[in-house]
Amino acid sequence: MKTKEFKELKNKEVKDLTKMLNERKNSLRKIVLEIKTGSEKNIKKGSNIRKEIAKILTLIKEKNIINEITKEKGKEEK
Repeated sequence: MKTKEFKELKNKEVKDLTKMLNERKNSLRKIVLEIKTGSEKNIKKGSNIRKEIAKILTLIKEKNIINEITKEKGKEEK
């Protein structure tokens, strides 16, 4: 994942990120199966998808934490 793509991910909502996460997990399963059967020659493809999954999970957690903090601040101001 390039830095430009990562910056675009930061602008997406949690719903979109979870949808992308599910797609990446499914593609990882397929690629792992293809690697084990020998039809996929690029072994590094799996590790790249794992890194993308980790980045997406990190963004989801960041957005959830930010939402919790803003809710708490809203409660304190009232």
